[in-house]
Amino acid sequence: MSGVVRIAGRACPLGLANIDTDMIIAADHLKTTVRTGLGAHAFAGLRGQGSALDDPAYAHAPIIIAGANFGCGSSREHAVWAMMDRGILAVIAPSYSDIFSGNAFKNGLVAVELPQSAIDQLMVGATDSEITIDLAAMTVTRGNLSFDFTLDPFRRQCLIEGLDEIAITLRDDAAITAYEATAPALGWSMGAAFTG
Repeated sequence: MSGVVRIAGRACPLGLANIDTDMIIAADHLKTTVRTGLGAHAFAGLRGQGSALDDPAYAHAPIIIAGANFGCGSSREHAVWAMMDRGILAVIAPSYSDIFSGNAFKNGLVAVELPQSAIDQLMVGATDSEITIDLAAMTVTRGNLSFDFTLDPFRRQCLIEGLDEIAITLRDDAAITAYEATAPALGWSMGAAFTG
């Protein structure tokens, strides 16, 4: 997983509330365990409906601006994989489902929560200028607009350093290896105590 401090670029002003994981990636595409190739199917059900997703200006936008309760529905991690495979690195919304928020964090997708009033202001100017999400400063900016956001400090640090759960564990590789070197002796002595 790559670390991220800043994401800057066009933001697709989707604005819809209650975008569930079925809308992000349909169940037909959940038979894979690889994270690539899903981007072509991301938001397929919403495309062709006159949303901002149909506008070529946002074809490579790394940010989506959405409404409340983004990522509700099932727990499919494929929704995050599909978005990231499509080049989406962040979502700005008033709220997220807990499961989606967790999946986003574990895969390096930045999920920024801002109040609806800030979302409305960002939606208005999305066609004209870029947005910057800065994890170091904890701000979302567009031109002279700036909004502070909060993020769990542990999640923030993991996103900045590009650490997933395996990488966090591997930071303690030396201690784990040292423990495992003594574990067989501990296992036998503990086993003997319970079998005697």
